[in-house]
Amino acid sequence: MKRLSYILLVTFAAMVGCKKGFLDINTDPNNPTVASLPQLLVAAEQGLAYDLGFTNDNRGARGLTEVLSVYMHQVTVRESQDQYGATGTQFDINNAWSDFYSAQGVNSSADYIGFLENVEVMIRQADASNSHTYAGIGRVLKAYGFSQFVDAFADIPFSEANKFSTEVLRYPKFDKGQDIYPELFKLLDQAIGDLSATSGNQIAPTTDDLFYGGSRDSWIRLANTIKLKLYNQIRLTTNVSAQVTALVNGGKLISGWDNSFMMKYGKSPSPDDRNPGFSEYFATQKSHYQSPWFYEIMKGYNPRIFTGIVDPRIPYYFYTQNKVDAPSAGGGTDYRDSAFISIYFGSTGPNRDRSQDGSMTVFGIYPVGGRYDQGDHIVVNASSGTGAAPLRLLTYADVLYIEAELMNAGVLAGDARATLRAAILESFNQVDQVVNLANGGQSIPKLAGTSDVAYANKIMGVYDAGSTARKLEVIMTQKWIQSFGFSCDQYTDYRRTGYPILFDPGNPQQAPGGFVQPPINGDPSRPGVPQPKVRVVASRKYPLSLPWPANELNVNPNAPAQKQPDTYPVFWDK
Repeated sequence: MKRLSYILLVTFAAMVGCKKGFLDINTDPNNPTVASLPQLLVAAEQGLAYDLGFTNDNRGARGLTEVLSVYMHQVTVRESQDQYGATGTQFDINNAWSDFYSAQGVNSSADYIGFLENVEVMIRQADASNSHTYAGIGRVLKAYGFSQFVDAFADIPFSEANKFSTEVLRYPKFDKGQDIYPELFKLLDQAIGDLSATSGNQIAPTTDDLFYGGSRDSWIRLANTIKLKLYNQIRLTTNVSAQVTALVNGGKLISGWDNSFMMKYGKSPSPDDRNPGFSEYFATQKSHYQSPWFYEIMKGYNPRIFTGIVDPRIPYYFYTQNKVDAPSAGGGTDYRDSAFISIYFGSTGPNRDRSQDGSMTVFGIYPVGGRYDQGDHIVVNASSGTGAAPLRLLTYADVLYIEAELMNAGVLAGDARATLRAAILESFNQVDQVVNLANGGQSIPKLAGTSDVAYANKIMGVYDAGSTARKLEVIMTQKWIQSFGFSCDQYTDYRRTGYPILFDPGNPQQAPGGFVQPPINGDPSRPGVPQPKVRVVASRKYPLSLPWPANELNVNPNAPAQKQPDTYPVFWDK
């Protein structure tokens, strides 16, 4: 990756979220310290990825997926987000928020975080110099970033955010999500105008654009695709048929893997440019267990959805450290199915807190650039993978799932079945593309053109047998499976549609009497000894939005009182 050579400390006055202080600036006229457009763009793009992905604090990455992957039941942990317990003091929520609104260096490292302030300064400088491509990119990034934070937190500072350097406004008010969304559509339209401009462009990005290398066509496609995504998210509150039809018929959406919106990471450990989620491979203590609920749906064990259908992507998604017939290195297990070892969401079982570092199942090659599971069952470390899997923010597969959802709902004309099938096949191609980027020398079979068609046929059988609501469940569950590694849109989709069905310790069908049963004979190291049931609880209701960070509420007199997350929905949640 080339981005580290571009990342420099940006030393302009910056509002740090809503913290009381702001960064000092050297005003020596003989030594001006104005960040260049390339520096600002690199910092903003990296900051956005860090705010939304997994956490690696040593890199300055503190992202919302760290919490939301647990809320969306793809990861299980022993930390506060278990049982929906993340409060306003939770580390990742506080830091993702402050890093979103601020610009600051991290631990004197070569990495640089900070999103919104960098974007705002970049837009101002680009407008002043007629550098239309930078201005357009900045507005697309701003619209996308704010949309994600509205979708996560509901109401956030927007109209008065980051106005200290221009209006000496230190404590911004919180705007309602329904008031912010229309402004985001305006930003995107303005961005498309900037990116379509044929005059000006005195300075145009190239390799400093980590997402698209300066391709204006790709940024225009992204802007339109974000609009499609946002219209889909408000379809239950607003008639958006005309808007989505025009976008789809316009033919200027993300159209393939090559123009998908993703942060591509590298393989270098020093300076570290790997996917932040790959830090699990060399962590002092591993903490990201792979959700049994997610695994069992892919394995075909779930009695409600895709029963008996084994997903061929399993060895790409998960890596099993423990040998099939060997005892767990940590002793008793909370959940075990052959070599797959994990813990349940909400578990209070006697084996939940055992150290399973050398036996637990970890991320595979697909989500974070870990190891493909070829059955070698090694205890992973930093050399077991590359970490070069991209953070997939908005891909061609996502576009197809969005279109299938709109068609199924009757909002967009078209064949929902054919579009869903295309989305599933593209999801398999997506895995192959990630393998091409992240493979460190393993012999890894391709999925596309082999097992993808047979799997898609089985899923279409489930789809064909269902009602309109059941068809929506199939679409959203497949979208959830393919988006493993980025949970922000999953969280939005679940609250909008109610799908996929998630594990609920209080559901008597899922956990009769408050207990769940691991596979009876799931521990081959103890033949003939059935695995015991595990007690599970959920002490809190599902959060309809994330709590506002305590750091913000404590210093901003214009901030509201803390919300009750399970009763405070985003405006589109009907």
